[in-house]
Amino acid sequence: MLPIVPTASKLTSPEAELRVVALGGGHGLAASLSALRLLTGNVTAVVTVADDGGSSGRLREELGVLPPGDLRMALSALCDDTDWGRTWRDVMQHRFTSREGVTGSLDNHALGNLLIVTLWELLGDTVAGLRWAGALLGARGEVLPMASIPLTIEGNVKNNGTPGLLIRGQSLLAKAGELENVRLVPENAPACAEAVAAIHNADWVVLGPGSWYTSVLPHLLLPQMREALCTAKAKRLLTMNLDVNDLEATGMNAADHLHVISRYAPEFTVDVVLADPQSIADVGEFTKAAAMIGAEVVFGMVGTSGGPPVHDPLRLAAAYRDIFGDH
Repeated sequence: MLPIVPTASKLTSPEAELRVVALGGGHGLAASLSALRLLTGNVTAVVTVADDGGSSGRLREELGVLPPGDLRMALSALCDDTDWGRTWRDVMQHRFTSREGVTGSLDNHALGNLLIVTLWELLGDTVAGLRWAGALLGARGEVLPMASIPLTIEGNVKNNGTPGLLIRGQSLLAKAGELENVRLVPENAPACAEAVAAIHNADWVVLGPGSWYTSVLPHLLLPQMREALCTAKAKRLLTMNLDVNDLEATGMNAADHLHVISRYAPEFTVDVVLADPQSIADVGEFTKAAAMIGAEVVFGMVGTSGGPPVHDPLRLAAAYRDIFGDH
């Protein structure tokens, strides 16, 4: 297997040698990775593989592969802020658009998805393919799938304490509102062995931000992954979303998000919860909920100034650095 060698020199800060595993999917994981790559070149992204929409869903259905979209986004987030890194980031994220009046087979496919699947087919090894892609991009770290086979996530729409409508598939669940009885299919799917090993070798594990039920929670629903997260010697950091009441969490507040974690994985404890104070309506309730999972709360202004609720990489990196240095 081709080793990944970052194109940028190592940082001289004390955090440069920290081994950090970041778990999640989509834009949330990309946000944490964009911050973490500024602190250490020894970061491993562990990515959910339940996506069934868009380009990823089509490739998954047609070729029987892991959905590559969230893996592509993680690789792009780990690219250096150099001409090489920015160019390859844009190449990976580029989507094809058919000309007007034509419905083409490449329409809306991301080039990075096609590149990753090509490497998988040529090498016959998912992890090796991602390592080759990372080497091509000069990624500051490694990207791994959460599981070795595609997963499906399903759950019931919460309805006054009684099980509601069953929703199946990540793309639908993401717009369904508050959920209950969330589960993975198959429920005992094998976790990626390299991802489990990375968690056990980490100094810190960072979970979140991201869509709570479909990007964050799945890591605690997969038995082998949950066992690794609960038994590893690494310290655990949970990063809260800036928008705690999005479509997937309709009616929920920040404390409710922590209750979801404790309900589905009561044995999972956290050392630190990082939250932007502007996202927390009731600090006392939130702090109490954090204590129930063993966590200290650290507040930090980690969002961008103005505009939509998006994490600022520099602010988030500063918050992570302070947490890593203080604990």
